[in-house]
Amino acid sequence: SGGAGAGADPGGADAGIDTGGAAAGDRFADLVLSESGPGLLYYRLGLSWAPADLALPAREAGFSVARRYEALDDPADVRRDADGTWRIRRGARVRVRLDLVAPSERAHVALVDPVPAGLEPLDATLKVTAAAPEPTPDDRLPWWRRPDAWVRHSNLRDERAEAFTTRLPAGVHAWSWDARATTPGTFRVPGPKAEEMYAPETFGRGATDLVIVE
Repeated sequence: SGGAGAGADPGGADAGIDTGGAAAGDRFADLVLSESGPGLLYYRLGLSWAPADLALPAREAGFSVARRYEALDDPADVRRDADGTWRIRRGARVRVRLDLVAPSERAHVALVDPVPAGLEPLDATLKVTAAAPEPTPDDRLPWWRRPDAWVRHSNLRDERAEAFTTRLPAGVHAWSWDARATTPGTFRVPGPKAEEMYAPETFGRGATDLVIVE
């Protein structure tokens, strides 16, 4: 929503604003919001953009997020090169581990991890999914002491894995999901992202990964 200067619908519908190329880095431009008549003006600004480089570094703006891939069956199924490239054997089962750090308590948090196109998420709630490996020491802890106890709801979709909570205490948290490497190829994977859903300017993003299924 915006004011008259943005050409917004008085009824509160979203309005697009042409920046005139200011976002291209060649110049800056001022954005002026104003209102006329009685009452208060409420507004929120959002920016849609695309990076020039797909290999983005991690960024912290309220959260810190990191990701790693681990083999579920044979440790040799997953390895990482010196340059950070992940190599996964085709057909292998993989556990994707996410570490989430919140410096202070946060509310209504979403953690979203893009799925590499060569991997297929494994939903353990489906009868057709093979049994998970032996539980880890963390799995044997009471649920309230497990690193993923913060998760209140999760989804496994074709293109992303999601975890949600209404309240995230300050501290270090974790969450994981399983997948199988099904399609050989080289895949650029956007970093995982955590954000407060109703205050998305509070967020954290992990680094982009290069995943090779071979």
